[in-house]
Amino acid sequence: MPRVSFTPNLQRHVACPPAQVQGGTVAQALAAALADNPRALGYVLDESGGLRRHMLVFVDGAPIHDREGLSDALQGSSEVYVMQALSGG
Repeated sequence: MPRVSFTPNLQRHVACPPAQVQGGTVAQALAAALADNPRALGYVLDESGGLRRHMLVFVDGAPIHDREGLSDALQGSSEVYVMQALSGG
C-alpha cells in the first residue's frame, strides 16, 4: 500500500499523521489519508479537488504532473510526500 507523509512544517498548521492507504492515484491516496480530517483536506486541496497553489506533492521523489486531477499513478510501494511550498525572500 502507498504511504502518504506530510512535512513537519505542514503538521504545525494542521494535524495530519502519516498513513498507509489504498489507492492507485494520488487523488485516491490523498482522499484516503485525509478522509477523517476535513481541516487537513481543505488545507491541501481546493474546492474542486485539485492541489492548492501553495502545496507540493512528490511521488517516489519526483513532483507530480497533474496538480488539478491528481491522476499520477501510484505503485503499491509508492511514497507520497505532501509539503507546503515556500516562497519569498
